[in-house]
Amino acid sequence: MKTALLLIDFQNDYFSNGKMPLEKGTEALQKAQEAVQLARSKQMPIIHIQHVSTRPDATYFLPCTTGVEFHANLQPQSNRNETIIKKHYPNSFKDTTLLNYLTKNKIDHLVIAGLMTHLCIDATVRAAYDLNFTCTVLYDACATKNLEFHNALIPASNVQGACFATLQNLYANIISTREFIQSFGTATSAQPAKEDAAIA
Repeated sequence: MKTALLLIDFQNDYFSNGKMPLEKGTEALQKAQEAVQLARSKQMPIIHIQHVSTRPDATYFLPCTTGVEFHANLQPQSNRNETIIKKHYPNSFKDTTLLNYLTKNKIDHLVIAGLMTHLCIDATVRAAYDLNFTCTVLYDACATKNLEFHNALIPASNVQGACFATLQNLYANIISTREFIQSFGTATSAQPAKEDAAIA
């Protein structure tokens, strides 16, 4: 089984000063950094998914804005085995090159981290399962926001828990970043990149 780390939408608009800051987004970013450090030390393929909004009523991830760019603390590195894939829908496979990239590189196991849990993580995990990929989700490297239903507030923590409860066992193995790192051993420090990764 060949594994890749799939990082979904770690972009500026989801963090402080962005147009859609998430509950515990910074904590998720920090955990994702730990996963990336491990993946880089093991020369594991890393796929950075970047959402670019194309809907007329979109309010964030707008083209040619700072908000659509990757967070400074989680930048792709082209001098490593890393790829950028752009998407326009919650499902990272829809109208993108992701499936072709995974097939070409004989990757059948995805370790997934990203934002937002109830939308792009959920949609991508379910699509990956339908395409016969094995999925592992790092729950503490994901984040979401408060939602509303019938005028009732649903706290982000409840949204997060409900999403993972519906995905676990059948669609994905839900584990912590620490468990992921322990399964491979201790990560070593990665050297900073000098240039950006290539777009798939």
